[in-house]
Amino acid sequence: MTDAVNVCSVASIVAALNERTLTAGQVLERTWARMDATEPQHNALTQRLRERAAQDAAVIDRQRADGVALPPLAGVPYVAKDLFDVAGIPTGAGSRVLKQGRPASDDAVLIQKLTTAGAVLTALGNMDEFAYGFTTENSHYGATRNPADADRVAGGSSGGSAAAVASGMVPFALGSDTNGSIRVPSSFCGVFGIKPTFGRLSRRGAYPFVADLDHVGPFARSTLDLAMVYDALQGHDPFDPASVDRVSDMTVPDLERGIEDLRIGVLGGYFDEWAGTEAQAAVAHAVQVLGVERSVTWPRADLARASAFLITGASGGALHREHVRDSYEQLEPLSRDRLIAGLLQPASWFMQAQRFRRWFFERVMESFADVDVLIAPATPCCAPLIDSSTVEINGQLLPARAAAGLLTQPVSFIGLPVVAAPVNHRALGIGLPIGLQLIAPPWRESWCLRVAAALEASGAVSAVNPNA
Repeated sequence: MTDAVNVCSVASIVAALNERTLTAGQVLERTWARMDATEPQHNALTQRLRERAAQDAAVIDRQRADGVALPPLAGVPYVAKDLFDVAGIPTGAGSRVLKQGRPASDDAVLIQKLTTAGAVLTALGNMDEFAYGFTTENSHYGATRNPADADRVAGGSSGGSAAAVASGMVPFALGSDTNGSIRVPSSFCGVFGIKPTFGRLSRRGAYPFVADLDHVGPFARSTLDLAMVYDALQGHDPFDPASVDRVSDMTVPDLERGIEDLRIGVLGGYFDEWAGTEAQAAVAHAVQVLGVERSVTWPRADLARASAFLITGASGGALHREHVRDSYEQLEPLSRDRLIAGLLQPASWFMQAQRFRRWFFERVMESFADVDVLIAPATPCCAPLIDSSTVEINGQLLPARAAAGLLTQPVSFIGLPVVAAPVNHRALGIGLPIGLQLIAPPWRESWCLRVAAALEASGAVSAVNPNA
């Protein structure tokens, strides 16, 4: 295998297979070697799928040998968060209770799409139990450690997926995002991620958490790679009640368009007040690079976050009522009491949060009359140490795990598309990764990706170097 091929890059692997300088089997061998070398330090995975991966890679290599045109992600290995159904395996969702259940009969829809696109599923990624957390400190499987600093969290709840990409095990991974579970680990680990518009990608076969807020999407190491994977995942699913029947928004061709026609602003108010020094520096640098002059404030973003918490607690508690009743001692200590609190929550609180959600969405949509894409920090700070109970944000001590979602919850609360982009933190003199949110109106993922591509081309954002 030539060392010139970057096996941390989706685009490079696809090109190498089409140019016949590499086989899918060789890519897979390199993937296993990388996992063997790095997984003991990061604990990003819960299960490797060696037999399945070998079979899928062999299919790609047979297609190439037969002269068949290769699919768009041919031979690209990936990790899926351990809440996506994989045929023949119980879907664990980070839980010992669920892992004792019946094996899935079919792959999740997104995994089916990736198989059709030629990607090779290699492993399942560690996560917070039931996706209820922001740090992936799972007491069943152990904490996932941040590739940038093994003493720090990787973020959550998709921390294993993000860490697998950041460490160079695979060039992309699947995650889910209810309150920030793609954007938080993207920021902490220093990789790109996309939380599409609510209803854009099928959630069928992904273990649910909060039906009103659940999103699914990928992580990758570049804007191009992210767009390539995102495009392969698109398509209406009539069997997912949230899926919206819209024409797919193919984003790869848009990356070359530039951003001259886009009005870009910075999201201030709440999103500046709850950003720490590193987060403020990250936003200021992007604003300077892009020459942003517009500033937007969303009214009562603090209530949006509080309402997201209420909806999450009530929905999560209702979903796991039987688990709390019958298997309390087997549940994750960090989440089981929150599930009980959700069960005890008055129904009137949930209804009021839903009413406010509509009001907040309408006010936010009014703000997009003057801008197309908004820049905000993804997390208020860099990754805290594992087992931290508090973090300090602008002189205030806050609960470390909950504080990670301070800036993501108001956005996913109303289902807007977001690309998480990792700033070039070393160039800014910041010791650890931290990311931006690039936010657009519904169904405008391509605008977010275009701004991310412009920032990447300028050097303002870039994924961490897995070999550093």
